[in-house]
Amino acid sequence: MPQGLTHVYALVERAAANGPDHPALVDVTAGTTLTWEDLHAAAGAEAERLRAAGVTPGDRVAVVLPNGEAFGVALFGALRAGAVVVPIGPRAVARELEIILGDATPRVVVAGPGESAVAAAAAGAGAQVLPPPPSGEGAAATGPRAGSADGAREASGDGGEAIALLVYTSGTTGRPRGVRLSHRALLANRAQLASLRPSPVTPTDRVLLALPLFHVFGLAAGLLQVAWAGATVVLTERFDADAMPDLLIRQRVSAIAGVPSMYRALLDVPAEQLRAGFAGVRICTSGGAPLPPKWFAAFHDATGLDIVEGYGLSEAGPVVTSNQVGGAARPGSVGRPLPGVELCLVDAVGRPLADSRDDEDEGEEGDVADVYTDLADDTGLVAVRGPNLFSGYWPDGEGGPDAEGWFRTADVGYLDGNGDLHLVDRTSDLVIVNGFNVYPREVEQVLAELAEVAEAAVIGIPDDRTGAAVKAVVVRTPGSDLTEEQVNEHCAVRLARFKRPTTVAFVDELPRTPTGKIARRTLAEV
Repeated sequence: MPQGLTHVYALVERAAANGPDHPALVDVTAGTTLTWEDLHAAAGAEAERLRAAGVTPGDRVAVVLPNGEAFGVALFGALRAGAVVVPIGPRAVARELEIILGDATPRVVVAGPGESAVAAAAAGAGAQVLPPPPSGEGAAATGPRAGSADGAREASGDGGEAIALLVYTSGTTGRPRGVRLSHRALLANRAQLASLRPSPVTPTDRVLLALPLFHVFGLAAGLLQVAWAGATVVLTERFDADAMPDLLIRQRVSAIAGVPSMYRALLDVPAEQLRAGFAGVRICTSGGAPLPPKWFAAFHDATGLDIVEGYGLSEAGPVVTSNQVGGAARPGSVGRPLPGVELCLVDAVGRPLADSRDDEDEGEEGDVADVYTDLADDTGLVAVRGPNLFSGYWPDGEGGPDAEGWFRTADVGYLDGNGDLHLVDRTSDLVIVNGFNVYPREVEQVLAELAEVAEAAVIGIPDDRTGAAVKAVVVRTPGSDLTEEQVNEHCAVRLARFKRPTTVAFVDELPRTPTGKIARRTLAEV
């Protein structure tokens, strides 16, 4: 276990001991700040509150709160009490709440006032609902101070293989599924990220997180990485591109973790304001979805900063690769595996590509490879291995790493000549036209070549003759009058016939999930 740590809460304990008066959490929306000693004390008080409500080590505690001080205290308080934290988005609909709470069966749900859907789902799951933990000085004053006898290990056990987070993700099933992340996995991934140079988070950084904390990217790669470094996290409840430059200056932000759609929205801010706002920022990271190369270039032109792109998934705690491995950001690539993480490409049954290709007949007429355009030949499913991997899905660990430690993801990619990973798509997004595979991202990249296209998303729609057809949903650049005919002409000379969109719809903006990913399931109705 990294640096002798076995329990995630020990990060707070260590930060409070090393820098008790150093700001830990700045809640911009509420206008409050907690030092690491404050946070340690408030988490101790929250742990006592949860114990009084009947929470024992191993019980689940669902946290349904927006970004802010209350989320941080609830999270670390539950961990200190030895509970398994189940983060849930505060805007989750009744169906999602019923599925997640019914599956996780938490002892307690911590939620804001007036959440009738939460209360109903909690009642159905037999869980008690508690209000958010008290704010600021009141909570801190009642909790044990840093270095007290009521330390994390004594209160919470040794951690290690015990589950710390139960993160629900729909993955390829369409139904939320609980990813069991142990203390071991989360701490291993924090150490892997911390070993990068330059480090994504240093002790002196003030890290802006507008990412939702109920998602593993914002929670683990964001908040827990800040705790690892003993740095400062600046939390906003919502992302506001227009307000961002001033916020960065006022809060002296030096690092930002975001998703591609956030950086795209920032490009609409006047260039002078954007450059001034980012003058004190040393590093910008992006994940959660592929970053279009033209957004990368436009952001660099506007701010002088490169965006460091990475790739991860809930099951890996979450970060797998980064452009920082290898020393340079490469547009279109998500980089190489972090130190301590192994990665290979496999076929549908898990065999490494080299092994599976030995069994193939070469040169057969009609081979899919003969009609591919602009993709490397060696595409396969991304498989990963490392101490940061999850312990299978809730409740019994089914679907976890195999006997040799490998986990086969649903992501399709290829490795370029430098060994950098390029993501093609997820198998769940695959469109099969007349038996041929169409990867939406390939078509989206071709559409992005048009200067009149600000953004595009591609999905499959039913077709009586071919089984499925390709539909493109396009956002025009301001002032553009791009037509469907022009899109078709562009694609006709760049894509094989079966990959070309048969339908093109134009919209003002693409629908997105709270984590910034394109909500593909709603595109068929556009």
